[in-house]
Amino acid sequence: MKEVYITRLSKFLPNEPVGNDEMESILGLVDGKPSRARLRILGNNKIKTRYYSLDKEGKSTHSNAEMTAAAVNNLFDDKFPISKMQLLACGTTSPDQLLPNHAAMVHGLLKCQPVELIAATGACAAGMQAFKYAWMSIKCGNTSNAVSTGSEKFSSWMLAEKFQPETDNLKQLEDNPIIAFEKDFLRWMLSDGASAALFQDKPNETGLSLRVDWVEIASYAHELETCMYAGSIKNEDGSTKGWIDMTPEEWAQHSVFSFKQDTRLLGKNIVPSGAKMWKELVERHNIDLDKLDYFLPHLSSEFFRFKIDEEISRLGVPIPQEKWFTNLTKVGNVGTASPYFMLEELMNNNMLKKGQTIVMMVPESARFSYAYAHITVV
Repeated sequence: MKEVYITRLSKFLPNEPVGNDEMESILGLVDGKPSRARLRILGNNKIKTRYYSLDKEGKSTHSNAEMTAAAVNNLFDDKFPISKMQLLACGTTSPDQLLPNHAAMVHGLLKCQPVELIAATGACAAGMQAFKYAWMSIKCGNTSNAVSTGSEKFSSWMLAEKFQPETDNLKQLEDNPIIAFEKDFLRWMLSDGASAALFQDKPNETGLSLRVDWVEIASYAHELETCMYAGSIKNEDGSTKGWIDMTPEEWAQHSVFSFKQDTRLLGKNIVPSGAKMWKELVERHNIDLDKLDYFLPHLSSEFFRFKIDEEISRLGVPIPQEKWFTNLTKVGNVGTASPYFMLEELMNNNMLKKGQTIVMMVPESARFSYAYAHITVV
């Protein structure tokens, strides 16, 4: 089995950073009224700026595929041109359409040679599923290089106009209609952008490379019900009903295609399950916690930082806070792209040294999946 190295990382962030006070002017007011939950949610997640692929009037400036293609193009130059790319693996939660898949749309924009494609769809872990596919392709000798991406265009899903039919319907039932907290919650959590990684079977001739030692992914859907969802509604018994079994009128009346989060389940399950998996991985891979240099947890909100710290310490596998590195407060929660953004900042801002080790942790709350990767700087 070959060794696998990340030799380049890139990113694409659309437009200018958006501050907290600008968000509602771009996304719009649902039913013409300010959100009751916005300040509380922002106070918990601690995000100061994020990026939207929208202009100041809420009109789209970039598609998800366009942002992803830009990030992929930024990986290549005359020394290693895109004409050498052999595989493209793309992960996203928010593709521009159901079909063709996201990877095919990105490949179409790149206008390069034929390449192997795979599209991973889901929530945050989908970016790591693409990451693992690229790693495995080189590991087993299928290709000598591969590109994986994580990208999101959440902003268009969160525009106030997408909730107007629901609020109009609610007006017929009550005097003061507001969208449910489970829908309002994610309007103030999510943002846009794309990032990409180039994997090769040899390290860079000059400069640093990141050897990917292992990638572990596990789902806990067998024991936990749906927590974050879109294109469906959730029933009283915890089951879901998908858009395909609903009428177009129901799609609009219930804002079926909005992102929704069962925050009760999120708070109860996201930390314990991921911490349990971390303890198992420490034992399985004989990780020396004292020698770990960087811990890159994908935090959807800073609210979870100390909850994770407390739980992994309780289980006897602590990582001191000084080893944690995140950029959530600057770039926002960009779902599948967030793990890449952290790694890209470390590598491209000259923050790494040979011999250092990195662990990435990516929780996904859709139906509770977790991804971990161990990396050595070479």
